[in-house]
Amino acid sequence: MTVKNVREEALRILERVEKEGAYSNLLLNHVLNEGRIAEKDSNLLTELVYGTIKRKNTLDYYLGHFINKGISTLDSWVLQLLRLSLYQLIYLDRIPDRAVVHEAVNIAKKRGHKGVSSLVNGVLRSVQRQGVPNIDSSLSTLEKLSIETSHPVWLLEEWRETYGTEQAEKMAYKNLETPYVTIRVNRLQTKKETVKYKLENHHDCQLDDGKLAPEALRVISGHVIGSEVYKTGDITVQDESSMLPSRLLDPKPGMLVLDACAAPGGKTTHMAEMMDNEGDIHAFDIHRKKVGLIDEQASRLGISIIKADALDARKLTSRFETLRFDRILVDAPCSGYGVIRRKPELKWQKQKEDLERFPGIQLSILEEASELLKEGGRLVYSTCTVRKEENEEVVEMFLKNNRDFVRDSSASENFPSPLQEFDKEKDGQVTILPHYFDTDGFFMAALKKKNKGNNF
Repeated sequence: MTVKNVREEALRILERVEKEGAYSNLLLNHVLNEGRIAEKDSNLLTELVYGTIKRKNTLDYYLGHFINKGISTLDSWVLQLLRLSLYQLIYLDRIPDRAVVHEAVNIAKKRGHKGVSSLVNGVLRSVQRQGVPNIDSSLSTLEKLSIETSHPVWLLEEWRETYGTEQAEKMAYKNLETPYVTIRVNRLQTKKETVKYKLENHHDCQLDDGKLAPEALRVISGHVIGSEVYKTGDITVQDESSMLPSRLLDPKPGMLVLDACAAPGGKTTHMAEMMDNEGDIHAFDIHRKKVGLIDEQASRLGISIIKADALDARKLTSRFETLRFDRILVDAPCSGYGVIRRKPELKWQKQKEDLERFPGIQLSILEEASELLKEGGRLVYSTCTVRKEENEEVVEMFLKNNRDFVRDSSASENFPSPLQEFDKEKDGQVTILPHYFDTDGFFMAALKKKNKGNNF
């Protein structure tokens, strides 16, 4: 495999994200796994791609002051090259400015004509001489925050209306930070202390305990994916917030469990570990190619109780009899605005009107899955977004339409102690914002199907 120039490869990824709506994390993983970039440059490639996308709005504001006709007149690849180069000039201290400009001009010469390379050179030299402009003081508070934190105004406005100005600002600034890699220890095979010892002493990693989930370790430095600890199934990479829906559901050994929207299988395998690999878990995803990811995870972790298949979760009753499952997890498809730190392009790929379809899909899945729950059984609804329309309002509508369900207050005891204060009503429902515990944003709610003749 030919090793590529790191900035050319970053530019190629940025173009695909911009033009095709591709996910940066998937493209980066593909490039790094293929070995198209020298190992010594892998961290730089990741920083260039994520950083440029994260700061897109800010970079465009600055560039607009140096391009007379406006950035909208630029070819897409030229704009991406300028964003990429300006990101390095402003935010990366270890790369000399002259090297940034030299690389950018060379790429421009290779891909365009002399006029393009002259433009790129002129813009970047002007930035070097003049510095970037201050943000216009006449802009509204939200417009300034939009430029400072590089978020769409409409999204910040929505957060402000839901959580208040202070929380919205904290969330926006937190989304500019690099998230931790967190691992879940496979209790079927090992203990947390053993994993920590092996990774720190044999693989040159530094780890801390997680802030929420007892089975979590936070990776401060080092690479865990290539370690023997990972290959032998002792750990899974999973954010702590993502570990909590399974803990809220609290599946027991021997139970029959349904995971309605399961790929790539992090929560599915977590439940199997909690069940001591005893019982049955039926796991589904609408995309057949993603079902293989669940099987791969289960195989690596030594789990045998998961039966994975492709199925639209809105058609679950076509596969199973009603009133069958002890526990059901509906980790519904959503806008994903709780994981912007990991997928920064989510900020830019959708407008508010594009999100209107989600609550209908989520409610349909929730109502379909609920038909399969036993009386007295528990269902957990979760998303990795922080939008009230996809979270609290979906649960409220479901409860309004399904009088045989109530909030499962007994599930509140399954929340780890740091999270208890956020479950103020003790009704098994909580929203985690990214800045609360430096984890992904998440929502989860536990519901219970009444027993017949029981009016509680």
